Amino acid sequence: MTRLLMLEDDAGLRASLRMVLEDEGYQVVEAADAERALDVVAGPAGVDLMLVDLMLGGMDGFSFIQRARPQTEAPIVVVSARDGVADIVAALEAGADDYVTKPFLVDEVRARLKALLRRPTMVSTSRTEADAFVLDAQDGPLVFDRGAATLARGDDEIHLTNTEFRLLGVLADNAGRVLSRSSLLEHVWERGFFGDERIVDVHVRRLRKKLEAEPSSPTILITVRGLGYRLDVR
Repeated sequence: MTRLLMLEDDAGLRASLRMVLEDEGYQVVEAADAERALDVVAGPAGVDLMLVDLMLGGMDGFSFIQRARPQTEAPIVVVSARDGVADIVAALEAGADDYVTKPFLVDEVRARLKALLRRPTMVSTSRTEADAFVLDAQDGPLVFDRGAATLARGDDEIHLTNTEFRLLGVLADNAGRVLSRSSLLEHVWERGFFGDERIVDVHVRRLRKKLEAEPSSPTILITVRGLGYRLDVR
C-alpha cells in the first residue's frame, strides 16, 4: 500500500482529503505542522508520496521541502493558495515535483498523484529500440537504463525523482534532437502545468546537477537558445 504523508494545517481539509485518498487505496499519515512531518519522513516506515501545503504555522512548506528532500526521493505535490509564478518556481526549486493551486478539484489532485507514481518506462515517444543509453560525462560515463529505471556511474546509482526520470526518459528517447519546452511539458507532465514552460527550466536545472560535472557548462543536457533542450548520448 502506498504510504502518503499529508502536511496540511487545516483540519477540515485534511479530513476531507483523507477520506478521498483512503478510498483510492493510500495509507494516509497526517501532519498539521512541518516538524511532525519531518519526523514521519525520517521514521523507519518512510513515505512513498507527499502532499504539502506551503502556508503553515511555524516552519513553512518551502523549508519543509528543502529539509525533507535530501532524506527521500518520494514525489512531492504542493497544494497551496499561493498561485504566483515566483511561489511555484520557488517550491519546485526547493525540491517539489508538482504544484496544484487552491481551490482545486479533487480529481486534479488524484490525477497528479497517480502520474507521479507511474514508473518512467510508461513515458515513450518515437524511439523504442534501445533501453539503455550511455551519457559521456566529464567525470565518467553514465548509464541510463529506462527498462530498469536506473541511472548509474559505474557501481554507483544516482537517485532521481520520478519526474526527473520521466524528463530524462523523453530526452533520451529523442537523443540528439532538440525538444521544445512545450513538447517536454506535454510529454513529461502529460496534461501540462499551468501553461507555464518555466517548470521545464526548473527541472532541467535540477537534472543537470545530477548529470553534469559542471552544471553551469553542460556537455550532456544542452540548451539550444530559443528552441529548447537536447540530450547528447554516446
